[in-house]
Amino acid sequence: MKVAVGCDPNASELKLTIIDLLKELGHEVKDFGSEDPIYPNVAFTVGESVASGEYERGILLCGTGIGMSIAANKVPGVYAALCSDAYSAERAIKSNNANVMALGAFTVGRELAKTMVKVWMDSRWETGTRSEPKYQAIVDYAEGKK
Repeated sequence: MKVAVGCDPNASELKLTIIDLLKELGHEVKDFGSEDPIYPNVAFTVGESVASGEYERGILLCGTGIGMSIAANKVPGVYAALCSDAYSAERAIKSNNANVMALGAFTVGRELAKTMVKVWMDSRWETGTRSEPKYQAIVDYAEGKK
């Protein structure tokens, strides 16, 4: 899978850990950087690369992950989820078809972050579940259909 990764300067170290993990798992990774202190710039770039289909998923990191998730969700076609544990990482895909994961470098430890990324990358969206109509309502609203 092709994965776009980016962060603000607060999360540079964790970003490198996540990139190494993704490569170990066999994924193709592009590092969209970590030097810009205006984190929305990175979130928009990663989000646009995912929304365009160039990358299948994106991972964004900042101090809490909150700002990155808010910024990424401003990009049409991005469904970013702030994850704080393995269960939320799994449900981000299975219940909400999130194509971008946000993590907080100051709020989760290195090993938990690695576990969440593994779970998220292994999870898949399935149609025909009870989550599908809920997800579709979000997509319809985002596309101005409701």
